[in-house]
Amino acid sequence: MSDQAEAPNEHDPRELEAQAIRGLQTAYARLREEIAKVIIGQNDVVDELLIALFSRGHCLLVGVPGLAKTLLVSTISKILQLSFRRIQFTPDLMPADITGTDILQDDPETGRRSFQFMQGPIFTNILLADEINRTPPKTQAALLEAMQERHVTAGANTYRLPQPFFVLATQNPIEQEGTYPLPEAQLDRFMFNLLVKYPSAAEELRILKQTTSGDEPELQTALTGRQILALQEVVRKVPVADHVFVYARDLVRATRPNEPDVPAFIKPLISWGGGPRAGQFLILGGKARAILHGRFHVTTDDIKAVAHSVLRHRIVTTFQAESDGMTSDRVIDLLLEKIPLPQDERAQRVVRR
Repeated sequence: MSDQAEAPNEHDPRELEAQAIRGLQTAYARLREEIAKVIIGQNDVVDELLIALFSRGHCLLVGVPGLAKTLLVSTISKILQLSFRRIQFTPDLMPADITGTDILQDDPETGRRSFQFMQGPIFTNILLADEINRTPPKTQAALLEAMQERHVTAGANTYRLPQPFFVLATQNPIEQEGTYPLPEAQLDRFMFNLLVKYPSAAEELRILKQTTSGDEPELQTALTGRQILALQEVVRKVPVADHVFVYARDLVRATRPNEPDVPAFIKPLISWGGGPRAGQFLILGGKARAILHGRFHVTTDDIKAVAHSVLRHRIVTTFQAESDGMTSDRVIDLLLEKIPLPQDERAQRVVRR
């Protein structure tokens, strides 16, 4: 895909729509094709990871060891013409090990000394934060500014990060000894929380055959950084009807137990719900999903499709919910069943029938 060939013509809305859909669908198909050479199964995870990529969002991948979380991230970095760094999070990792620090340098010509900033591994396009919950909150917090503002502050200076910039973090949900729960403020910066599950029997058989044969798949570059930035702008331009905005707002507000008119079952199940950033990510994820499905408009079905990944790490369940075996995913299931569609959406569905 050439930059010029896929650049939409802003003077013709219909041409803009057609080119936007073709460009993003072509990019999506190429990425899926290359990823499938290495990653077997995990289709939902791959789809939502690419939705986050086109939405300019960060992802947290949660799963037990051996499910190819790290391999998936490294594979994506290989097929994108982007720089890639991996940080193995450990208890002794310090914030400066991530962001960089000022060091004292001697000038050989003048003999003078001055401080110069030495960039840390965060200065990259794709940052893999491996086992992010193995480092203390002080070090975890070193990512907050970078994830939200796309820059790093050291001393009195601010340094811009390369664009595009993504943080893809992995976490093991089983092993709790020597780990530190991610603060809610940091969890909120992740667009998606993706659950990486065990493969099916057929997929596991393919994994055994493919990974023990000695054959190395040849990966082709699918997109450049400039193309990714252009596609991200296309996603932002997808129109959203007012009733879809209303549905996303109502869904997020229903997760807050202190809001008026909240469903009665929510108060004993949820301590804290999602903030405005949850609604923003619902809309952005819906926009990207709409184009990947060949549409240049967002429906409430797009919002529902990304709701679990957007909300599961923003809902804090109560002790009662945990004792009853109610997970955040189950609470989201109940919300999707109970929150009514806006009147405009219901009317449109009646007409379509």
